[in-house]
Amino acid sequence: MTGATSATFAPPIMAAQGWLRGVAFPPGRPLINVSQAAPVGAPPLALREAMATLVRDDPDIHLYGPVLGLPALRAALAEKWSVGGGTVSAGEVAITSGCNQAYAAAMSTLCETGSEVILPVPYYFNHRMWNDMAGLVTVPLSTGPDLLPDPDEAAALITARSRAIVLISPNNPGGVEYPPDLVGAFFDLARKAGIALVIDETYRDFDARPGPPHDLFARPGWQDTLIQLYSFSKAYRLTGHRVGAMTAGARRIAEAEKFLDTVAICANQLGQRAALWGMENLGDWLAGERDEILARRAAILAGFPALAAQGWRLMGLGAYFAYVEHPFAMPSDDLAPRLVRDAGVLLLPGTMFVPDEVPGGDRQLRIAFANIDATGIATLFDRLSALDYPRRPPRLAEEPPGQ
Repeated sequence: MTGATSATFAPPIMAAQGWLRGVAFPPGRPLINVSQAAPVGAPPLALREAMATLVRDDPDIHLYGPVLGLPALRAALAEKWSVGGGTVSAGEVAITSGCNQAYAAAMSTLCETGSEVILPVPYYFNHRMWNDMAGLVTVPLSTGPDLLPDPDEAAALITARSRAIVLISPNNPGGVEYPPDLVGAFFDLARKAGIALVIDETYRDFDARPGPPHDLFARPGWQDTLIQLYSFSKAYRLTGHRVGAMTAGARRIAEAEKFLDTVAICANQLGQRAALWGMENLGDWLAGERDEILARRAAILAGFPALAAQGWRLMGLGAYFAYVEHPFAMPSDDLAPRLVRDAGVLLLPGTMFVPDEVPGGDRQLRIAFANIDATGIATLFDRLSALDYPRRPPRLAEEPPGQ
């Protein structure tokens, strides 16, 4: 095949699900699926009832809507981002068919074939896949032992073809929450270089820190540099309804409208109204969801010492993810399929998030824990602790983690 899609790899989630074929899981030892970062439960009953009423009683729900989204939803999101001193208007928000489409729209307003986009590694694989298919050059930015990127190292990667630096916080796959001063430093770098800072905040609602995680929307002229991406899927369990958002300067939003009109015409009308209903009515419910995710994060921290004693290392933790280094003498893309058969655990190898030219992915694994509770986390750790695979030699003192 020679089309644009041939420039990239197969969807990693689908590839991982293929490892389940032919494997039987006994009733007393069911599969623990920590591969996908999406809630598997339905929206809360009150939201489903509201959606049912909309489907029955609102004829507009079944028609095309505005390309840039439901005006009331755009206004509500602008108000959300303006908390803490931000200055965002409804005209600076576009509603998209999920956050992946928001990324594709943003890149389409920024780049042409051959443009360079800087992605910290490990990166979200769908960002890399879109770059590949769009003819963009992904420039990997290595991160340190704490999975945080360095603005000075990023500055050294900027060329005349650079168009954007992309950050994800809380991070997918690493889980880490970028400190406000680090996010601010990347904003300053992008502004100075005349390129965009794209910050994907899909998991913002599950950030462990109180209040806004950065002050970028309060900075004068943020519209010239910042593009923020968001998803309603995680907040209100609307994954199947595909509702995301892109916030940027009004001129960039107008450019994004061309892309959105071409690929989808409008985001899902029912999903948009459900997202708006959630914003207006589910604040307490969402706070409870966040508390539960933070409790699971605490369970990871509490239980990890048993794995650490066997040579595992917790590299990053937050939102839906724990990103770990394993101790075994095999690459992670061989280990992950074996874990399905030997431990009844489905997770993703670091090689899906790290390009071949960057070391470390073969020692790393992503655990997406949003769909297992504290008991499930304890069971997961018990199964991983019981593994009796050959081990790598201990790391030398001067050897960086992940190398």
